[in-house]
Amino acid sequence: MDSRKLILLVGALFVAGLTAFLARSMMQGSAAPIAAAAPAVDGPEVLVATRALPVGTILDATALKYQPWPKELVDGAYYLRSQSDLKALQGTVVRNAVTAGQPITQGALVKPGDRGFLAAALGPGMRAVTVPVSAQAAVAGFVFPGDRIDLVLTQTVAGGGDGPPLKVSETIIRNMRVLATDQRTDNVVGEDGKTKVSTFSNVTVESTPKIAEQIAVAQTLGSLSLSLRSLADNSTELEEAIASGAVTVPNGDPKAEKAMLMQLATQPTSGNASFATGADVSRFQRRSVPGKADQGTMSSQLSGPGIAAPAPAGNFPGSAPAVAMGPVVRIARGSNVTAVPVGGK
Repeated sequence: MDSRKLILLVGALFVAGLTAFLARSMMQGSAAPIAAAAPAVDGPEVLVATRALPVGTILDATALKYQPWPKELVDGAYYLRSQSDLKALQGTVVRNAVTAGQPITQGALVKPGDRGFLAAALGPGMRAVTVPVSAQAAVAGFVFPGDRIDLVLTQTVAGGGDGPPLKVSETIIRNMRVLATDQRTDNVVGEDGKTKVSTFSNVTVESTPKIAEQIAVAQTLGSLSLSLRSLADNSTELEEAIASGAVTVPNGDPKAEKAMLMQLATQPTSGNASFATGADVSRFQRRSVPGKADQGTMSSQLSGPGIAAPAPAGNFPGSAPAVAMGPVVRIARGSNVTAVPVGGK
């Protein structure tokens, strides 16, 4: 190899190694960057939203926090730490939308019992419907505002046949949010700090306009009872809907996906009702609606010897007169009834 080329190659390798060594020394020897300390805010602590709070949001402990705010920007409608109690604001409803980090104003919240609380608690496009229930049908009072329930209709279906009518119960509405029990929109807390269980005769639930119509009709059909839902049921049913293809999850937009899943998890549904008949409980009950008597089928009735058969019921046109002697058989074909003697002279 040419000595000139060899010298150039060795020199290039030396320069590359020296450059790498210097770069490594600079990276290891440089001090870690020190974040500039945020200037201290000279002002009182005000109540702000930890996340976006749309209209109708029921506040809990995770939705609010106190944060220092410049005193020249403090408004008289803000909640100050020295003048408010965070626990007392839990359970209130957002009347005006609040963005994350924005101070909460007193006019933006509605407390339970205030005028307009129920209307503020309703989601967009939703309706409030009151359902009368008995103490037994209301889960013995263990249903509280904020819980989610299913609505069960129990009715008696009469038919035209013999025997008892059909008794059936079916779950007609699922996943409804309880807004109030009787006229209470909050939970009663006893002296021990625990929620008191009390019976009620009416429950107000959140529904869509169509479901509100169905509930109004269901009250005329039979008796309604409540079925308290588990907190895990919503996610389970949502996964089943996604797996079956009934729900399509948008791809590529995490915010849209989260919003869609949240809406489906909180939306009441109707249709595809599950049911149980009397025969599912007792062998002496029916499994289907009693059938009506069919006049188009052939029927026979024998009269006693020497006794005139009664005239056909309904005076069917074309029917033959009753036979005065011997047993007879009445044969019905549609609207025509014919008396045929079967014995005697």
